[in-house]
Amino acid sequence: MRHPLHPALVHFPIACWSLATVADLASLVWGEPAWRLAGVLLVAGIGFSIPAMLAGFLELAKVAEDNPAIKDVNRHMIVVMCALAFYTASLFLRLQGTHLIEPGLLAIGMSVLGFLFLAAAGWLGGKLVYGHRLGVSPP
Repeated sequence: MRHPLHPALVHFPIACWSLATVADLASLVWGEPAWRLAGVLLVAGIGFSIPAMLAGFLELAKVAEDNPAIKDVNRHMIVVMCALAFYTASLFLRLQGTHLIEPGLLAIGMSVLGFLFLAAAGWLGGKLVYGHRLGVSPP
């Protein structure tokens, strides 16, 4: 495939996780409908993140060890894995068996931290494309 798959797949977990964080914060005002939506979006975001990360690993394999972008590639990977860890922790804190329960402040805090790491990962991803020109076809 000439076009990298990773950039096409990342939109799904980004959207789900971002909206989950918004729904978590909204749940402080609107209660159950918002926190239930946040829980479902966390599950979807985690599920969608797996193929996006696998595609990212495939793209990583194409980057030479001596490429000046490799440090930013590794930073991007670590930061997005931190986002996944925070969102997964947030999900587990709101599960009772297989049922979603109202999240406490710790679960909501984990969601907010996940969003901050997600934003940093997005910034680094943009740096890889626009700064280092990774995944960009030559003119």
